[in-house]
Amino acid sequence: MTNMFDQTRQSFLQRIRNLTRSATSLRARIRRGVGNSTPQVEEQVRPETPAVVTRATRAPDGQCIYAIGDIHGRRDLLEKLIEQIETDTASLPEGTKKVLVFLGDYIDRGLQSKDVIDFLMSDHMLSFERVFLMGNHEEALLRFRNEVSFGKQWVRYGGAETLYSYGLQPPNSRMALNSHEAMEAVQRAWDKVWTDFRNRLPDAHLKFYQNLQHYFVAGDYLFVHAGLRPGASLENQTVRDMLWIREEFLEAEEQFPQVVVHGHTPADGVFRDDRRIGLDTGAFISGKLSAVRLFRDEVSFLST
Repeated sequence: MTNMFDQTRQSFLQRIRNLTRSATSLRARIRRGVGNSTPQVEEQVRPETPAVVTRATRAPDGQCIYAIGDIHGRRDLLEKLIEQIETDTASLPEGTKKVLVFLGDYIDRGLQSKDVIDFLMSDHMLSFERVFLMGNHEEALLRFRNEVSFGKQWVRYGGAETLYSYGLQPPNSRMALNSHEAMEAVQRAWDKVWTDFRNRLPDAHLKFYQNLQHYFVAGDYLFVHAGLRPGASLENQTVRDMLWIREEFLEAEEQFPQVVVHGHTPADGVFRDDRRIGLDTGAFISGKLSAVRLFRDEVSFLST
């Protein structure tokens, strides 16, 4: 069973890397205008080159910041990581301000999605100042709350698990392919799920989702869910890029004024270079939820 789980995890992460790198290769070739024929997409994952970090950065004086990557409905892993962080804070100088920054994607894909929000809103972390950023999956939940038609798209990338966690079962949209009557029945089922979801979503949860920040700056670090658009100032960044961007940000070479700490794109392990720190380690399937610890000029990592 363990070997099968490991193989599934590795297969998922490799597909993510293949898709990201293939799209990057294709776009790069188009931008360069190489040839007039259809570009050949690379099929092999490029080997990772160990990053060399030369850029000096500091967290705000008197603060220790812990940033946590994508949780995706794994309350069990979140509790374990918070325990590790609380243990780690015992070594900090007295009077140090402790800050937790969550990078978004608390829900979807994992069946404990509602439980994650309950935990984040609980009294478990009152000794920390907490900063909650929005991920693209929280944006999707809010969109579904306003648009019943978005449900069919949302469940394809993890929304079904969130609906289950709130006690609802999404309709089987494939039935709509059988006949016009089946299509109408599926639509009626979606209308009911949408209405029930709006009624069952606690007001406190709704306010939590609606009040999520898009980015946070502290010292020499900028925290955001997905990344930033190269060549654009912070004031000119779009919310869509901050929640959804991938290869254009990941593969760029130019540095931003701050080191960008982000999640969104799953990888085998945390990533760090002079431009960015990536913390999405595919917790919902890998069992590895990761965080970075930023204190003075020190950078270190914790994970489950």
